Amino acid sequence: MEEVILVDVNDQTLGTMEKLKAHELGRLHRAVSVFIFNSKQELLLQQRAFTKYHSAGLWTNTCCSHPRSGELPISAAKRRLQEEMGLDVELHFSGTFIYKAALDQGLTEHELDHVFYGTSDALPILNPEEVHAYRWISKADLEIEIQKFPERFTYWFPLALHRFY
Repeated sequence: MEEVILVDVNDQTLGTMEKLKAHELGRLHRAVSVFIFNSKQELLLQQRAFTKYHSAGLWTNTCCSHPRSGELPISAAKRRLQEEMGLDVELHFSGTFIYKAALDQGLTEHELDHVFYGTSDALPILNPEEVHAYRWISKADLEIEIQKFPERFTYWFPLALHRFY
């Protein structure tokens, strides 16, 4: 059973809860988001696996997940980047933000998200349980696509993108 770390708006730990239950109840929990850029300043996007229990098949930032109990956000970001995309990249902290969104399946995503970025020209090695596909995209092309087809992207991705990119 995978758990998330429940937090208050100041990122102080309140306890843990089973991940699905936290999404059913809309409880604020700690998360990580990773943005990997190549030497051409293109962003590496992932398409979430179609078997994910929410936001399946949607495009999003390079990697997003949750720290485990006792795990620092930077450690979780590096671990999940390796597990999802097969990449080992030096990451830098960009900041945090809080959002709350109604998702599919009657779930609510309410996260205090720690955002990290890094640079790599390596090709990802996808974990098919997590990621269906990937692509590199320029900021200009991405902005146009988000405006024309917002339904193709996860709710949190444009929020983080516009705040940190």
